[in-house]
Amino acid sequence: MKFKTLVAAAMAAMMGSGVALAQQGETVKLAMIEGLSGPMGNVGTNQLKTLQYLAGQLNAEENPAGVKFEVIAMDSKSSPQEAINLLRSAIDQGVQYVIQGNGSNVGIPLSEAVAKHNSRNPGSEVVYFNYAAVDPDLTNDKCSYWHFRFDADTSIKMKALSNFMKDQPVSKYYLNNQNYSHGHQVAEYFKKYFSQAKPDAEAVGEDYVALGQVKDFAPYVAKIKDSGADTVVTGSWGQDYTLLVKAMNDAGLDLPIYSYYAVVSGTPTALAQGDHANVYQVAAFGHSNMKGRIGELIQGFKEKYDDDLYTTPIYSILVGVSHAMAKAGSTDPVKVAAALEGLEFEGIDGPVVMRADDHQLQQPVWISRWQKVDDEYTYSVEDTGYTFAPVKRIDAETASTPTTCKMQRSG
Repeated sequence: MKFKTLVAAAMAAMMGSGVALAQQGETVKLAMIEGLSGPMGNVGTNQLKTLQYLAGQLNAEENPAGVKFEVIAMDSKSSPQEAINLLRSAIDQGVQYVIQGNGSNVGIPLSEAVAKHNSRNPGSEVVYFNYAAVDPDLTNDKCSYWHFRFDADTSIKMKALSNFMKDQPVSKYYLNNQNYSHGHQVAEYFKKYFSQAKPDAEAVGEDYVALGQVKDFAPYVAKIKDSGADTVVTGSWGQDYTLLVKAMNDAGLDLPIYSYYAVVSGTPTALAQGDHANVYQVAAFGHSNMKGRIGELIQGFKEKYDDDLYTTPIYSILVGVSHAMAKAGSTDPVKVAAALEGLEFEGIDGPVVMRADDHQLQQPVWISRWQKVDDEYTYSVEDTGYTFAPVKRIDAETASTPTTCKMQRSG
């Protein structure tokens, strides 16, 4: 109620000044620069549908600026260089907002390219909204005024997961991650936080897999089995996580898996084909059985596309940006970026705040567990008869981690 009252008062004040709805009905172009083909293309296309669907579903409370979001799909093929080329193309088309998430290997150079463009082209600025690139560097040593992250970064997720796992029967764990900045950060931050939470636990193996290039995970699974590990920890996503699960199925290896992206396209089906009794997921996007408005949208997406809406930070982007535009009384990216700093708005799971120091959204984090659907948790992920049910909710203040960002601000 406090949040709604504040929003209503702010809107009333702006309407009195005659500028609040200056952007009412205006079309805002969002260029989605994402891997829409190739090994990870199934994830990118799901997220493209998510963006298109949510952009057409926002109500007046979620979209107080009253803008229309036009989505421009641009296939980077998960290549950093291709993403930068597409950024130039988007700018040539008059796009002032870009959105991306799959891969910090793309997110970091994209953020740097946006900042470089803006420094060289005052009056033609672009803002980058990030829904899934979770390398902490993006809001620490490589932070940028023009980048805003709406997912929780790896330091936040590993802190939350470690605090949960300390009470689980884990003594020997194996790390299997993708061989780029995100995968290395997952291993680094997990070992840091878990050694503090459970000092007697031991890392018995650590592998890094070429992103989207490995077709046979049997050798990796053999190493896990030989290590004597009782737990697997992975931040992998897409094909790499799916093939890891399939190889574990083939080897009859049923170990607890603690992960980021078990719900992402293809992996739930692989999990359902095996006998995995203990699979956990840490996520800022909640879980498969969210209630309230986001639950309605998840169900609506399922009915429209026969697919699962799992990248809910895209919802937070659209809602947060519209509130910033309403606050600024403008769709100008410079004014919108300034309005986003410190902005509080209603996210998928209560009020959230865009921290001004580093542009990392402060929000709750959920731990969920893979299980068969039941009378309480009814959403069937990928129509498998299984779901991700909530186990623990960590509030935003508890989940938060500090930043080393020394931001160079606009102007």
